[in-house]
Amino acid sequence: MNSSRRDLLRGSLAFTLAANLSAQTNKTAITDVAGIKVGHFTDKRRPTGCTVILTEAGATAGVDVRGAAPGTRETDLLDPQNLIQQVHAIVLSGGSAFGLETATGVVKYLEERGIGYNTNFAKVPIVPAAILFDLAVGDAKVRPNAKAGYEACQNASDKMSAEGNVGAGAGATVGKLFGMDRAMKGGIGTSSIKLPNGFTVGAIVAVNAVGDVFENGKLIAGARTADGKRLMGTMPAILRGENPPPLLGGTNTTIGVVATDAKLTKAECQKIAQMAHDGLARTINPAHTMFDGDTIFALATGKVEKAANVTLLGALAAEAMAQAVIRAVKAAKGLPGLPSVHEL
Repeated sequence: MNSSRRDLLRGSLAFTLAANLSAQTNKTAITDVAGIKVGHFTDKRRPTGCTVILTEAGATAGVDVRGAAPGTRETDLLDPQNLIQQVHAIVLSGGSAFGLETATGVVKYLEERGIGYNTNFAKVPIVPAAILFDLAVGDAKVRPNAKAGYEACQNASDKMSAEGNVGAGAGATVGKLFGMDRAMKGGIGTSSIKLPNGFTVGAIVAVNAVGDVFENGKLIAGARTADGKRLMGTMPAILRGENPPPLLGGTNTTIGVVATDAKLTKAECQKIAQMAHDGLARTINPAHTMFDGDTIFALATGKVEKAANVTLLGALAAEAMAQAVIRAVKAAKGLPGLPSVHEL
């Protein structure tokens, strides 16, 4: 290996370590990306809610769905071969399929402000959405609706957003392959990485996984032992021959958004969304199951005009997503029968 290549590899390694350290130690958020606002609505009647990621000036978007039981809206529109080039918001919601109604409230909010795709007859806001299942926590008849989506927009800010038991993470749980009675509390988390070349990459994620959650390979949240006092380790239990009880598909799901201020095409955003799923795979095991509807959107606000390296941005999107997953469960507070990381 020649010296210039060794220097390049050393520089890449140093940069990666610095980026990791920055994401772990600083109070960072997806709102560090220029052009992004985040707002939560949390329903006080039971743990549920929704989270809106506003891009009022428009942003190029992509999506990648890996779970087998997704609940989504307008994802087909994000296919690079289709017409619309920009979106004006992304909604993440609890409430299972009922929660897709939240996007209607976001559309109303944006229309009132003259934001949307201009058809010459009306400006139509483009608002893709994804939902997670939290109906097993509290009264299932209480779900986020259009009013919740509208209020989330009213709460939106470009400041550091709340984490844990808020918005789409309010009713989130993790470690459910052996049943809800052995699960733990999940939540919503966010993170960002600022690059020396001026680009910023951020992530926000509502963690409601059937699998366990890991930090640097260490199990920190997930299925508990039968007495509820310790972490069991889902995959080691399966390898020992323990059989999980039958589960209903679609009753979990981790949903999130990664964003950058780079100027990208829809196809490049789609690739970044695909790569960002690696962040879920590093921190959640098992992930992308028949019981999850894991979905990640990618946004590019285009605020930084210089040429971007899509591979680099995608790799860092995965890193930011992994950090956001860890922060989601660490920020979560326990509920009756659903302890948090800190309680266990």
